[in-house]
Amino acid sequence: MNKFIKINRLKIWLAFFVLFLTSGFGQKILAQNNCDCAPNEVIFELLSPANLPAVAAQYKLITTPLGQVGTPPTYRMEIDRTQTTNTPSQIISAMVSDGRITKPEVNRKLSAAEREGLSWTLGRSWSIGRSWSIGGSAKGYNRQWFPDKIRLDEAHQISKGDGVTIAVLDTGIDLSHPAFAGKLVAGYDFVDNDTNPSEVGALRQGAFGHGTHVAGIIALTAPNAKIMPIRVLDSNGEGELWRVTQAVIWAANHGAQIVNISFGYPDNVELLKDLIDDCDDGVTPDGKNFTEIGSHRLAAIIGAGNSGNLRDGFGEPLKTYPAAERANSVSGILAVGASTRFDVLADFSAMNRGDIGGGNRWIRSVAPGENIISALPGGRYGLWSGTSMAAPVAAGVAALVKSQNPPMTPIELVNRIDATGIEWDCFLSRRNITMKTSRLDALCALTNSPSCGVPRNGICPE
Repeated sequence: MNKFIKINRLKIWLAFFVLFLTSGFGQKILAQNNCDCAPNEVIFELLSPANLPAVAAQYKLITTPLGQVGTPPTYRMEIDRTQTTNTPSQIISAMVSDGRITKPEVNRKLSAAEREGLSWTLGRSWSIGRSWSIGGSAKGYNRQWFPDKIRLDEAHQISKGDGVTIAVLDTGIDLSHPAFAGKLVAGYDFVDNDTNPSEVGALRQGAFGHGTHVAGIIALTAPNAKIMPIRVLDSNGEGELWRVTQAVIWAANHGAQIVNISFGYPDNVELLKDLIDDCDDGVTPDGKNFTEIGSHRLAAIIGAGNSGNLRDGFGEPLKTYPAAERANSVSGILAVGASTRFDVLADFSAMNRGDIGGGNRWIRSVAPGENIISALPGGRYGLWSGTSMAAPVAAGVAALVKSQNPPMTPIELVNRIDATGIEWDCFLSRRNITMKTSRLDALCALTNSPSCGVPRNGICPE
């Protein structure tokens, strides 16, 4: 009898353990213990800088910060490996209950949404088209399907993006590609820390070509806008939080009004959230500001991620950050999902809940993102699919609108694109979810006419 009781208890505990691991909290603990982050660094904010020496001593950190940003200051600190073997996750877990410290986090790795082999994204590889009709030449690039879908030619009769600069934070670009002739301003490489933001790598390996492809979509969508190439991801499509933060600040200080972000992580990133929030209106809700960007303002257009039908531990559609910071009331963000040539949500695209009152409507817009033809290094062209391809379509449309309305603030800009899109308020049966978003329309965005699109209510076409 006791033997059976022990076996049943073991089964109960095993069931509980499995439930814990599949829960959102359990997944977060696993993510911390298997940290995809810089191995010897932590990031945290101090309300009083005077506490830094004592905090560094207590948590076995090297006293001199690797970096500092914002007010109150956020520090990037190196772990002193001569004093401790604790991981970054263990240190920030201990910091959570320290009243001197707020917002402790690891210097986590951020990845291109199209990067393959990650648990939180359905990686989408690219292929070079065999002929111009499927993307092998400039003709395919200029005659593809998506401009007609968003009425781009009609929009170009009103605006082509003159006077607007879009920073592309990505793997860098092919600076000599014909698609960018006359369209580039100076950029920066935050991977190698130099002034040459060229892509590094080889075709068909890793994420090489990702930034060039993204920038090429912007060049087509907003042909008179300027592109600021900023390399924050290596050839594998991997970057880190602190590097991206420095890149956003650099872009703001060098004239960008819009920043395109086609990478993310399946967890909240406090520092980047605060910075993007500050880029909208100059201060975060808790009073933090970044004097480093002064009065400059940036609208952030961010790919929503390729999580498809993936769910978190509570059965909710998996969110990708920083795009999902919109759900946390960061107002200057436009999180962009991907649509197809048939005007439906792409199978790989992240999903959006329809219960707007519950704060789950974080994907504010969708844009064409499947089989998009754009530039590739070496003067080539090719097809790629992903929300990384949808975001630059939206960034380009944002440039068209900003060019016609220079005083427009980031929140006004992203609200315009959202409010003038074609409504998608419907039940998506193949995903078993109610979806509320809008597919952007370039002409509607420029004419500011919410009624010019055809609402799609009820049942989504499958």
